[in-house]
Amino acid sequence: MNLPEPFLQSLQKVKGFDENTFKAVHQSGGQITSVRLNPQKIFNIQYSIFDIQTERVPWSNNGYYLQQRPSFTLDPLFHAGAYYVQEASSMFLEEMLKQTVDLSKPIRVLDLCAAPGGKSTLIQSVISKESLLLSNEVIKTRVNILSENITKWGAANVIVTNNDPSDFKRLPGYFDVIVVDAPCSGSGLFRKDPNAINEWSENNVALCAQRQQRILSDILPSLKDGGVLIYSTCSYSQAENEDISNWLQKEYSLINIQLSIPGEWGIVESNGGYRFYPDKVKGEGFFIAAFKKPQGEGEKQQVYESRNQKQHSKSKSHQVSEKEIEVLKTYVNYVENFFFIKQHEEVIALPVYFEKDLAIIQSALYIKKAGIKLGTLIRNELIPAHELAVSNIINPAVKKIEIDKESALQYLRKIDIIVANEMKGWVLLTYSQLPLGWIKLMANRSNNYYPGAWRILNK
Repeated sequence: MNLPEPFLQSLQKVKGFDENTFKAVHQSGGQITSVRLNPQKIFNIQYSIFDIQTERVPWSNNGYYLQQRPSFTLDPLFHAGAYYVQEASSMFLEEMLKQTVDLSKPIRVLDLCAAPGGKSTLIQSVISKESLLLSNEVIKTRVNILSENITKWGAANVIVTNNDPSDFKRLPGYFDVIVVDAPCSGSGLFRKDPNAINEWSENNVALCAQRQQRILSDILPSLKDGGVLIYSTCSYSQAENEDISNWLQKEYSLINIQLSIPGEWGIVESNGGYRFYPDKVKGEGFFIAAFKKPQGEGEKQQVYESRNQKQHSKSKSHQVSEKEIEVLKTYVNYVENFFFIKQHEEVIALPVYFEKDLAIIQSALYIKKAGIKLGTLIRNELIPAHELAVSNIINPAVKKIEIDKESALQYLRKIDIIVANEMKGWVLLTYSQLPLGWIKLMANRSNNYYPGAWRILNK
């Protein structure tokens, strides 16, 4: 792997850069695979396929390095949302959140550039169940994969939106935490994706830095006074990292937040940010920094929030009837913890404490997905949705059938499978006790209701 000479020259004065070891690790051809387990789905699973007990990612409670890269496509647990395949360096967001935010409190968090969903699923795993995560993706073509990964993760306290950063100006002072994993020149992924080398140029770095400033300028008004901004890139370039950090402090008077990090982790502190070099950590190139927004017009923000809540309390969404809620009790655990929206015949469940938030967000943004889609109510019968099957709110008393790996893969290929069972109607298929999706059992056959767009094509 030949790294561009202008690229190497641009890093000569950057803190922590060692050209010899940096080049050596890129030329070694080594690849690192890491996963982060879903804490809401792993309590009863044995991960013998991964042999994960060998080494943990030091800055993540649920992150593990794999000794080799398996075929994730052919692992039913992957499709069940038991884990997320995530680059280890980027898991450091967990440690940063723990050191900068009181995660025990109900907070509103925005993940601005969220697709495909790695950081959003991580954030959801560490915030309280009373907290709200808004997971946004600017690029329309990437929202579907974000929604899919959020769905598999199974949490109800997430709303997925598809909006430009400038749209969030309609929600001034709304978020306690904003995470901006900014689009960048991608040099931190050279080892993982050698093709990215051909796209690197000094001009591209400059263009990325300008875009990063625009994104941050657009999004900062929606951060509360005293709120936390976390900024990250997968770039080594100073122009996209330390220079942006300096600009935020100078232009917006943001206060840089310093962390306490063990030296043995190999992370390099640089001008208030933290650099990850693959010759120093077991991970790819990464930069991350945290800032606090100074106190300012807090009273104005509170007036804004109260006014919006008052406005939208008049326009409630169509609610389900008491009789329909009785039907939903069969499928939803602790039904009293949710409010239900009926759009045509489809029913969506969200935690009760988000009803006002949903109205406010609906007034300002385009929502792609909110809460958990339960299914379609027709004549007081629910045709259950796949989102419900893989969610964390499903009633444990629903009818289930445990299947082996071969049957699970057939099901995930959307092939009808033979199930030797006398049950009838809607049944949840599970593998290693984790739900995969619905089938409908009839007298002499079963229908496969796995989403066609998600089916495994690999034979």
